[in-house]
Amino acid sequence: MNIALILSYDGTNYNGWQVQKNGPSIQESMETAVFRLLGQKAHVSGVGRTDSGVHARRYVASFRANCTIPMARLPYALNSFLPDDIAVSGAAAVPESFDARFDCTKKEYAYYIYPSALRDPFHARYAYRYHYPLDLAKMQQGAQRFVGRQDFAAVRSQGTPVKSTVRTVFWCEVEPVGELIRIRVCGDGFLYNMVRAIAGTLAYVGGGKLTPDDVTAILRSGDREQAGPTLPANGLFMNRLWYEHTPALDPFQLGS
Repeated sequence: MNIALILSYDGTNYNGWQVQKNGPSIQESMETAVFRLLGQKAHVSGVGRTDSGVHARRYVASFRANCTIPMARLPYALNSFLPDDIAVSGAAAVPESFDARFDCTKKEYAYYIYPSALRDPFHARYAYRYHYPLDLAKMQQGAQRFVGRQDFAAVRSQGTPVKSTVRTVFWCEVEPVGELIRIRVCGDGFLYNMVRAIAGTLAYVGGGKLTPDDVTAILRSGDREQAGPTLPANGLFMNRLWYEHTPALDPFQLGS
């Protein structure tokens, strides 16, 4: 049986999704929970690799196992074997061909910035504190320069080699959320540290170090040194996911 799971997690205490030799991972915790519940070793594959310290409001994973537990009860059963900072909220039997990563048509990440000269301990784990005032209108203008199908080499870190640095960004929005600033970026795929570099570039635009027109020039240059910094992982969330041709997942409203 091929089973898809909807989960969320606080990534503070983990070295990202993928199993690592040098520390705990979300994937390892999920595979341990499946083994303790079902007594079967299973490879739990995810929609993508999130880096150390990155969070997920919504994440999709899948695994194959013999399971007689009703899908409506499976989240409760798995959660009893998971730490408090990881939670499964839905489960569904899906076609054998379903792949959590390759069936995902688009993803949205959200990055949170706390513009303040003073620390707030309640934001420390989930938002990056920027010490100076930020102009949201200019940030929004700059954000629109990232929209479209283009080369994003200027806002990626060196990591796993890729065949192309061209991606499609469907939207990039900057908006206030209480005391925080939220940057939402939706695309068909992302390069290593791409969203964190976009957030750093927009912070520079909001702080007056760059202009919206500079963003266009930076992207055309393909030069990482011209863009803003890669902001820390703690402010980044995998936020929303979209899937097609998977009717069994529709009740979970992955794109909502």
